[in-house]
Amino acid sequence: MNMEAPPTVMAPPPPKGLEDMRLPVVMMRDILLKTMFRKNLDLVTEIARAVCLPVNVTQDIVDIARSQKLLEATGTLNANSGGEMGYQLTDAGKTRALDALAQSEYFGAMPVPLQVYREQVARQSIRNIQITRAQLVNAMGHLVLPEDLLDHLGPAVGAGRSILMYGPPGNGKSSISNGIRDAMGDKVYVPRAIEYAGQVITVYDPIVHSRAEEEVDDPTSLRRRRTFDTRYVRCERPTVITGGELTLEMLDLVYNPTARTYQAPLQLKATGGIFIVDDLGRQKEPPQALINRWIVPLEESKDILALQSGEKFEVPFDTLVIFSTNFHPNEIFDQAALRRIFYKIKVDGPSQENFLKIFALVARKKKLPLDEESLIYLLQEKYPTIDNVYANYQPVFLIDQILSICAFEGIPNQMRPDLIDRAWANMFVRDEQIVK
Repeated sequence: MNMEAPPTVMAPPPPKGLEDMRLPVVMMRDILLKTMFRKNLDLVTEIARAVCLPVNVTQDIVDIARSQKLLEATGTLNANSGGEMGYQLTDAGKTRALDALAQSEYFGAMPVPLQVYREQVARQSIRNIQITRAQLVNAMGHLVLPEDLLDHLGPAVGAGRSILMYGPPGNGKSSISNGIRDAMGDKVYVPRAIEYAGQVITVYDPIVHSRAEEEVDDPTSLRRRRTFDTRYVRCERPTVITGGELTLEMLDLVYNPTARTYQAPLQLKATGGIFIVDDLGRQKEPPQALINRWIVPLEESKDILALQSGEKFEVPFDTLVIFSTNFHPNEIFDQAALRRIFYKIKVDGPSQENFLKIFALVARKKKLPLDEESLIYLLQEKYPTIDNVYANYQPVFLIDQILSICAFEGIPNQMRPDLIDRAWANMFVRDEQIVK
């Protein structure tokens, strides 16, 4: 089932004129001057591409700058320009560009006003997604999971609310989180930058956002594809994954004092997608403090950020937050915090049957021939020593160890009880005192 919404439903429409921009005229003029100055542009079509606006809107801004004696026409350029009029900065224009750069180094794509961005977030809200069992199964087909896990996971993902996955380490909580992301499958539009109170906040981040294939109009087609506002980038739904390195400061606006611009925090970059807090309880801040920071966003679907001036403002919070921890929730949260996490899902280790399925799948993938006698030895002699506690990571660990031993000994890939002994010895640290 294809869940991708057509661009006519979800795409931000391109501005038709200056009135659609909802940005201060001085700000638009200055960004255009800075862009021409920094990129040495003189054709309106080139400038329009650089500032990500339609040509007619760009021309309107050029005309304003001309009327203020900041730009001047240079006449029709050579044949390569298609007979297009060229423009250059006057001395006053260069002075204004340098003054504007001293105030903010930002140039290029015109930012999207915060209020306009809110409208787009609503159009592509993660809470509009309907995830089916088939989609989840397809996205997680490479995982061997307990049958009832999807029963709990599916409704949680479909609600687009917060999820806490807990249980012993090494049982695929991170892989399940990635599977949820893959199940979504559709596209969203991420602004290159947004504007609030005259300040520019960059949002699009190629490290976080996976750009979708460009949609280009086909001039030979009878029905041309509808274009969208190119101040946005069409992307896969974003996924931000943080672990033990997460700090509260990483959830605040990042101010660059040199460029005098802001960068969106991680949760704003994750808008319309998933924010995964892995290894909860391993961060510098206590888990309770991290959850307290998320209370307003989780309950009210809005976050509160602050500028350097101290002014606070609201931004949309439209993100599926997945907390993953190896601790029992009662050890790291109070009951008030747990109430604010909508779904709590325990991810246990596999049964013996599922352990064997995983072992067989990994062995086939890594080209290790299975040996029944060795498997029986593993189950009857080794696992009782750890109370028959199975984990999803163990098949990969043991098989990789066996393959490394075979390579070292110069023998064909094979399973034998003595090789299992050697692999097993590397899976656990011996509980013994070290003589100093």
